[in-house]
Amino acid sequence: MAKDETRSVSIERTGQTRYVATNARGGTLPFGSGQSQEFTPVELLLAAVAGCSAIDVDVLTSRLAEPERFTMTAAAEKVRDEQGNHLGPVTVTVSVTFPEGQDGDAARERLPGAVAMSRDRLCTVSRTVALPTPVSYEVP
Repeated sequence: MAKDETRSVSIERTGQTRYVATNARGGTLPFGSGQSQEFTPVELLLAAVAGCSAIDVDVLTSRLAEPERFTMTAAAEKVRDEQGNHLGPVTVTVSVTFPEGQDGDAARERLPGAVAMSRDRLCTVSRTVALPTPVSYEVP
């Protein structure tokens, strides 16, 4: 039986410039235009880039040692130019600390390769952003 690879979310307006995204499993995530504490769509994109790689890196390194500290930050400048609004280059900063000892040493040694694998192959989100990916809109 073929695995369904389609991913989708639906967006519903909950107030003026406030929305909630719902996934196929029933999970919800509020967001907005930046007038309140909710994430903006651009912040969600940055969180998705960092979050996707965080999962990859965590799975690949925590098999060897449980991290003492694990932080990933994604940042980019918002650009408004002849191409319209978009982000400039996105930088993901990886900061992971493993415990002292043989297991921690092994995890530290694996970290750069895990980051590279996520960036170059595994992270669907950053790969989609990095590759030319068409986005189409339909109004039924």
